[in-house]
Amino acid sequence: MESIDIIKVKDLYKRFESVDVLRGVSVDIHKGDVLCVIGASGSGKSTFLRCLNLLEKPDSGNIIFENENLMGKNVNLNLHRQKMGMVFQQFNLFPHLSILRNLTISPMMLKGVPKEEAEAKAMKLLERVGLAERANDYPDMLSGGQKQRVAIVRALCMEPTVMLFDEPTSALDPEMVGEVLDVMKELAEEGMTMIVVTHEMNFAREVANRVIFLDNGVIAEEGTPSEIFDNPKSERLKSFLSKVL
Repeated sequence: MESIDIIKVKDLYKRFESVDVLRGVSVDIHKGDVLCVIGASGSGKSTFLRCLNLLEKPDSGNIIFENENLMGKNVNLNLHRQKMGMVFQQFNLFPHLSILRNLTISPMMLKGVPKEEAEAKAMKLLERVGLAERANDYPDMLSGGQKQRVAIVRALCMEPTVMLFDEPTSALDPEMVGEVLDVMKELAEEGMTMIVVTHEMNFAREVANRVIFLDNGVIAEEGTPSEIFDNPKSERLKSFLSKVL
């Protein structure tokens, strides 16, 4: 079966002051891919992810999303961002809004979804992640794991084409990590295209179909989980894995 490219990244460069954070990153992401991005702190993982929806503007290179170059002129970035669900380390929920309102505000304001329809979809998704009874609570009444599950639901309420996860479990207590990873595994099994920056090597091994190892702003190795974890080629990747596995 022919794979459909959802995102094509070509020769991406990003510099912060005098530091080259990304140095010519190129990768194709196909429909249904679960691409895990691994690497040491400071290797450019989160910057790469944030460049995909131009939360960080690359200095050069191209990002083709659904056949449109996001680096081109006159691109409706907000429209494209609606199709890229983003889940951050720190949840980024509105503290003064109920969980249900957190979930419905963007579909209603950005896509014009009627309130009843937005709420029905949000409740269905909350039920799916085991939080339907918390719909009227506020974020500070939830645990970290619950907040992150709500953050994933918030992204799904926009019916995205692709989901971007920026180390979604790194701010969680260890016992809460599993409940978030379980939701992500379900999404992967349903065919959601996902790009996941993660320190969770077991998740990358079990759930990803492709893994890229970023080192010093370049893709040092790319392959299947088996190729990356069981047969690393470079000394740099071998050294990294010896510290994290």
